[in-house]
Amino acid sequence: FGMVGVSPPMQEVFALLERLAPVSVSVLIEGETGTGKELVARALHEQGPRKDACFLAENCAAVPANLLESELFGHVKGAFTGAVGSRDGHFVAAHGGTLFLDEIGDMPMEMQAKLLRVLESGEVRPVGSNQARTVDVRVVAATNRDLAAMCKERTFREDLYFRLDVVRLIVPPLRERKMDIPLLAEHFLALYAPMHNSTVSDLTDGAKMLMQ
Repeated sequence: FGMVGVSPPMQEVFALLERLAPVSVSVLIEGETGTGKELVARALHEQGPRKDACFLAENCAAVPANLLESELFGHVKGAFTGAVGSRDGHFVAAHGGTLFLDEIGDMPMEMQAKLLRVLESGEVRPVGSNQARTVDVRVVAATNRDLAAMCKERTFREDLYFRLDVVRLIVPPLRERKMDIPLLAEHFLALYAPMHNSTVSDLTDGAKMLMQ
């Protein structure tokens, strides 16, 4: 799946990926920042029936709230200041493929309602348009936050949570799979040493122990 790991937690991830990749159900990926949630999302896409179509990723925390709707659903010319032409959003561009929504817990409540409508209807309406377009997109979402707790606090829509959380996949942090650290170190050494004209080709046992 393009990932390195022999530890039991990663073997569980790989086993779940094997089961989920062939089907187009929505998957919610949970894990701390830096654990590789986008790698998991790409594996779901590349090992599944949608692999020949588009994979698009969007970080919901990195796009201003007033632009996120346009990014996802598109807009028509003149819909807002600066909209000098029409533009397809990610849902239309990823038709037949996969859309990865990272940091879904940071999506504004207003946008959560609009995303829910798209997931329920299979249709998107560009900003400024009254014409809807049918889309077929597998949505994979990821978060480093506790969405269940956010639902109780009413900062995340419970109905959207259940739409996204058809299957949950938890990516373990490195501290829970320390036996993978030497493998990862060797992988990156082999990858980057040639780029920097380095003659280092191996790590000592002592170095591996210190990393762990």
